[in-house]
Amino acid sequence: MEWLYPIMGVTAVVSYLGFQSEAFLQAGMLKPHQVLQGQIHRLITHGFLHADWPHLIFNMLVLWQFGEVVSWHLTSGNVEPGWIPVAPNQGFAWLYFGGLLFAGLPAMYKHGHNPGYAALGASGAVSAVLMAYIVYFPHSRVSFFFIPLPAVVVGLLFFAYEHYMDRWGRTRVAHDAHLYGALYGLLFALLTDGDSLPQVVEAIRTTWEGLFSERVPG
Repeated sequence: MEWLYPIMGVTAVVSYLGFQSEAFLQAGMLKPHQVLQGQIHRLITHGFLHADWPHLIFNMLVLWQFGEVVSWHLTSGNVEPGWIPVAPNQGFAWLYFGGLLFAGLPAMYKHGHNPGYAALGASGAVSAVLMAYIVYFPHSRVSFFFIPLPAVVVGLLFFAYEHYMDRWGRTRVAHDAHLYGALYGLLFALLTDGDSLPQVVEAIRTTWEGLFSERVPG
């Protein structure tokens, strides 16, 4: 957990400072127009800032719930080397911060010339951790809107829901960041753990059979 708890701690402190100072908040938010003018730090700092306490608490609860297990998995020594080798003590950092950066790509593409656009929050990075958990542990059960479902089903529903909300939702939530963060987490897990793809395929097969196989009366 050498990365997880420091990330959570720094996020809590930086978010609190943002609650207290609008100037501090504005200085760290993701503003694509200003990133293109050289303020590269915003690609990272926006992930440590949140709009309010519920926003911060929700992200940190989800990160803690799935991040502990993912962090343990990456450092356990049980990960089968995949296409891309990652040092065990660096795996969680590559997952989290890579997800944070990747999740910012849609905003950079869509709003690079919009000086008024700004975004903040760790949701993209947290989505990466959640999806990595689903890939590493596809036979587990995960709550989706408080309904416990097979992890692989939750993964599919997550992408479907976020895609729908991104296309047709009318909220201020950056669902495209959730999508891109989750996509990064999916690719990261598949490419860094050689056992992950066969396990996911097997979980999909067994879940499909369990949901749709014929039931023979006893």
